Amino acid sequence: MDRNSTGLVFVLPALIVLAMLIAYPVAYTGLLSVTDRQGAFVGLTNFKAVLSARATPQAFWNTIWFVGGSIVFQVILGTATAILLNQNFIGRGIVRSITLIPWVVPGIVAATTWAWMFHTEFGIINYMMTGSGIIPEPIGWLTNGNTVMPVLIAINVWKLFPFVAIMVLAGLQSIPNDLYEAARVDGANFWQEVRFIMIPQVRSVIVAVTLLLVIWGLNSITIIYAITRGGPANRTLITPIQIFRLAFESTQFNQAAALSVIFFAVALVIVIIYIRALASTPGEAK
Repeated sequence: MDRNSTGLVFVLPALIVLAMLIAYPVAYTGLLSVTDRQGAFVGLTNFKAVLSARATPQAFWNTIWFVGGSIVFQVILGTATAILLNQNFIGRGIVRSITLIPWVVPGIVAATTWAWMFHTEFGIINYMMTGSGIIPEPIGWLTNGNTVMPVLIAINVWKLFPFVAIMVLAGLQSIPNDLYEAARVDGANFWQEVRFIMIPQVRSVIVAVTLLLVIWGLNSITIIYAITRGGPANRTLITPIQIFRLAFESTQFNQAAALSVIFFAVALVIVIIYIRALASTPGEAK
């Protein structure tokens, strides 16, 4: 047996597992999307049904709003936190450990805790704000259509910004001290070091992290479903939750599969565009 055949034998079990866990479900979802409950071929009927539903465009724009808003603030806050944690100060190790807490807390635990904190009558947020005179009366943060999405975005930012921080911090610590020393000799201040040394050196890390956040954000369901279940009046309904509702609440598995195929195609296009834009940017493709 030659070297190539030996390698194939060793990797074959992993390929079989991947085929069972990924390839088969994807293929079966595609099959469900073009058949009815009895298994008869119906073509694009399921796709037309989900695209004509009033909730579909609203869920799509809610997804863009939720994912886009979350990523912007996750990257900004995470990068700023990483720069702060890269400085020398007393208790830096403790602060770094505390910063990771939101990330390691299970999503359902975080969602339940924040839901109670933002509760209209019993939440500590309204209690503190009314007690200090910031607001005259309690606000229905999770029941008001104008506030519920910003609140969920804030919770999602709190949950994932530590991941951005720790990744960017790793990139910052790989920057040679010679660059800082040369900049200080030239009279650069802290903000100039951030702008001309830190950010350029970790740009590739930020780009990679942003891609991961896009993928995770498009598949996110825990926080919104645990807190609002897509309400009120579908103001926080996102496409993954719509797929879940179709499949497991309305038992419309074929329409749910069709919407899954559409959503997968849209997500794939977004990722491809992002990667191509990255590859066309000098110095980033590597």
